Amino acid sequence: MSKVAIVTGSNRGIGFGIVKALCQRFDGVVYLTSRDELRGKEAVAKLKYMGLKPEYHQLDIADKSSVEKFRDHIKEKYEGIDILFNNAAVLDTEVDSRTYEDAKRVIDNNYRSIFYLKELIYPLIKNNGRVINISSDCGHLSNIRNEYWIKRLSKPDLTEADVNEFVEWYLESVKNGTYNCDDIADEGTIPSYRVTKVALAALTMVHQRELESKNISVNLIQPGLVRTDLTHGVGFFSVDEAVETPLYLALDAPPTLKGAYVWYDKKVIDWYDSKSDCYFKLSSMSS
Repeated sequence: MSKVAIVTGSNRGIGFGIVKALCQRFDGVVYLTSRDELRGKEAVAKLKYMGLKPEYHQLDIADKSSVEKFRDHIKEKYEGIDILFNNAAVLDTEVDSRTYEDAKRVIDNNYRSIFYLKELIYPLIKNNGRVINISSDCGHLSNIRNEYWIKRLSKPDLTEADVNEFVEWYLESVKNGTYNCDDIADEGTIPSYRVTKVALAALTMVHQRELESKNISVNLIQPGLVRTDLTHGVGFFSVDEAVETPLYLALDAPPTLKGAYVWYDKKVIDWYDSKSDCYFKLSSMSS
């Protein structure tokens, strides 16, 4: 049976670039997925015009029924999955957004959706498969300034329950008006996105332990500030440049690289160094 690679949220931006690069290098089937079917099929048409041959399937990772349909499709056509890129994500509507509705939207899409994937898609990942979680500098622990949560998220026996409580703590603080911007780096800009990316990083460590028995690697990539629609065209890297390290993690990295927070230059960064300068700075968007 064919090898299979899947990229969530890949009708544009980094996700689209990863699909394009995989189609050029991966010896197997590459799935471009998107929440909006029309936009997804338009993206596939662009790649086919380039002579590439991705497969397409609609996938809204925040909708369990959509994930179930995709799971059933993959099970019917293939034996399993070799590579999974968790790329789909949304951003706060404003840099200093404080609304509960916006916070919940970001958390549902960027964080809670991972549990649908874990329940329905992760069991299809073959032995020695690879999961690459697309993050950003917003995902480094130094984005959090609350000492209690820094300590708790750093513990070696971290569980999903710990990470859930961290996310719920933030969401409740927004809901009841107790949110303190001093708990988040850079004066609390884009707080919901930071919280979800830090939480995803923490889950990376947890899920690596859980998938170790199948020798599956779960790693996190910070691709740098990339010129995409999400960044409104601001960034230091083009999409083609930014996909080099994600592709390295999928195809070339040694199988011993596991549970790592990898910088855009392929260097492994200490995610637990909460005093580091790795956190996102809004000023970088205008520099």
